[in-house]
Amino acid sequence: MDEEFFRDRLRFFRNQKKISAREMSLALGQNETFINKIETGRSSTTISSFLNICDYLRVSPSDFFNTEIKSSAGDAQEMTRLFRSLSPRQSKYMLELLRDLAECAEERT
Repeated sequence: MDEEFFRDRLRFFRNQKKISAREMSLALGQNETFINKIETGRSSTTISSFLNICDYLRVSPSDFFNTEIKSSAGDAQEMTRLFRSLSPRQSKYMLELLRDLAECAEERT
């Protein structure tokens, strides 16, 4: 794995959420410089810490490494979670709405 890529992705998702490195470090129960040291290459992380980082950022580990993701993966995860809580009737309605929106977006391109 390219360490620079990892650092850039961490910074990308953190900045997207408008979270400071210090705030994130403390929220993860770490020293206040924990995230900064990772992003600057002065430290690396364990798998366990990486999973905690993903959980905090609300992004799946696979989405973390997916370079096609330019917007908030956390939003997609939240939409999935909320969708699963709907009744079958509500789910069908939302699916039709999403299809309609996607169709409109395709027509504009």
